[in-house]
Amino acid sequence: MPFTHHGTPRRALVQLCLVAIFGLHAPAALAAYPDRPVKLIVPYPPGGATDIIGRIVALELGKALGQQIIVENRGGAGGNIGAEFVAKAPPDGYTLLMGALTSHSTMATLEKGKLRYSITKDFMPVMVVGSVPLVVVVNPAVPVKTLQELVAYGKANPEKLNYASSGAGAPQRMAAEILRTETGIKMLHVPYKGSGPAMTDLVGGQVNMMVETVPAALQFIKAGKLRALAVTTSQRISMLPDVPTTAEAGLPEVEVSSTFGVLAPAATPKDIVDRLNAAIARIVTQPEVKEQFLAQGVYAAAPTTPAQSAERLAQEVARWAKVIAEAHIKADE
Repeated sequence: MPFTHHGTPRRALVQLCLVAIFGLHAPAALAAYPDRPVKLIVPYPPGGATDIIGRIVALELGKALGQQIIVENRGGAGGNIGAEFVAKAPPDGYTLLMGALTSHSTMATLEKGKLRYSITKDFMPVMVVGSVPLVVVVNPAVPVKTLQELVAYGKANPEKLNYASSGAGAPQRMAAEILRTETGIKMLHVPYKGSGPAMTDLVGGQVNMMVETVPAALQFIKAGKLRALAVTTSQRISMLPDVPTTAEAGLPEVEVSSTFGVLAPAATPKDIVDRLNAAIARIVTQPEVKEQFLAQGVYAAAPTTPAQSAERLAQEVARWAKVIAEAHIKADE
């Protein structure tokens, strides 16, 4: 076919050359997104809350976009390895982070100067998708049945209480620190490498208290192996309807949930972020998705814009920076 001066083939060739040389993006390129599988990086090992939420979101997002969403676990360093990988990935919408926003926010302060990425500068939050409530639990050998009694017991028996956590920067540890600083009770922190071993020792009596995610503690509460004193939410929750909130116990400051959301590298085109946001907004409002979340102890979030999600993340970072400073929390303690 001849490439005449006025012919369509020559114009097409020129356009292709311009795209190749200058990296110009025709509107059609964005409209075609995604034209290949998308990776959703979970920065923790399989089986945890972030992984479970990520797999539910990935399945539904794949249906919405008409493209496979591949969940890839890149655990290690408290979620920092996977987060750094996404922060440095090409900002083209094909590598996303299933973020544990509360944990990443605490790490921003605890590991300041060590992290090779910024959770607020190197990411564009697409949407907050859900949260997991926490519950204050004690070994039944501790002679208390309410949060008020725990505080009274702690004050009457200074340094007799100790509490487990799933890690230095975990939301579980942060909630316990707020409880400690707000009440003035003295407690010894016993950090573990994950909720599993912490719960094992709490049930066994090696430690006597913990603030844990409801999903991780629920089976032990129902079996009578742990006693639930209060949930750290603004309202009572359906999974533990008879357990009062920390606010009901006179400690509204101890309101902590572990929040999760999808994030993209910061320079990802707005068109792509908006498309992902719209798709996820539909996903988190589907009754069947809400039921799947709830079965895992997760409450679906109300849809938010990317800007609102970014504001939520900034608030998390600011809140935990203040808690960490006031409680003198160290990453290795």
